[in-house]
Amino acid sequence: MKTGIVIKTTGSWHTVKTAEKEVFDCKIKGRFRINGIVTTNPVAVGDYVDFKIVDEDQTGLISKIHDRRNYIIRKSTKLSKQVHVIAANIDRAYLIATLAKPETSTMFIDRYLISAEAYRIPVTILFNKTDIYGEFENEYLKAIMHLYQSIGYNCIDVSAVTGYNVGKVKGQMANKTVVISGHSGVGKSTLINAMHPGLNLKIDSVSSLHKKGKHTTTFTEMFELDNGAFVIDTPGIKGFGIIDMYKEEIFHFFPEIFKVSKDCKYYNCTHVHEPECAVMKAVEEHRISQSRYQNYLSIMEEDENEKYRKPF
Repeated sequence: MKTGIVIKTTGSWHTVKTAEKEVFDCKIKGRFRINGIVTTNPVAVGDYVDFKIVDEDQTGLISKIHDRRNYIIRKSTKLSKQVHVIAANIDRAYLIATLAKPETSTMFIDRYLISAEAYRIPVTILFNKTDIYGEFENEYLKAIMHLYQSIGYNCIDVSAVTGYNVGKVKGQMANKTVVISGHSGVGKSTLINAMHPGLNLKIDSVSSLHKKGKHTTTFTEMFELDNGAFVIDTPGIKGFGIIDMYKEEIFHFFPEIFKVSKDCKYYNCTHVHEPECAVMKAVEEHRISQSRYQNYLSIMEEDENEKYRKPF
């Protein structure tokens, strides 16, 4: 029996790397249910697994998935009752956002942050493509970075093309397992190439017609950098449905709302319509961002059956 970490998944096949740097293509033995969660991918990149070699081609059969320290999930794009595990056993998540070509909305950012907060995964927001920003984008960049930094999130403005702050990001990742996520076209693969040029990951331009990125990363895959970092590159995410939490819990994952909520008159305040709500008062007094609060309201108003279904 061998033990290794899953470094790539391509549907039914999983590439596993052992501590001795051996790499094997493996399949799953039977079916797995992880913590009762119904997933489209029971084995995810970052998982530690036990497997045995089953034939002379050196292919393996995975018989056990070790307990996960954490993981980050999103709603399956095809099967509404299931979720997709993006990555497991993560030290930090890096969300790449862009203010142009394509533009990342604060709603998408907040949805991602909520999911990461739910699984206690710290997030750094990387605002990429600063080399193409004009006066308007630069002013917006200052404002949006100040917003998220004031909440407690680490933010870095970068340019994967010119190399601006790439070394800073790479330094933060040293000896950690990290996941990089974002819309297609925001520069995930370009950033990884800039940190480790020898990888030569495939990149593509942004569609001029729709101002959206083209999918170039098809499968989730882990790469090892020369500073001991293990970087998990994920396919572009179009949306990020909230799942695996109760509607009444949503405000727990907005740190600034949760902090103020202790001063609400009612212990079960939803911060939507109740009298003497400390959160609504904080919004009026500009102590909580209007945009963050509006995103919170939008999430609360969504179809409960679709967005908050417990996936088990």
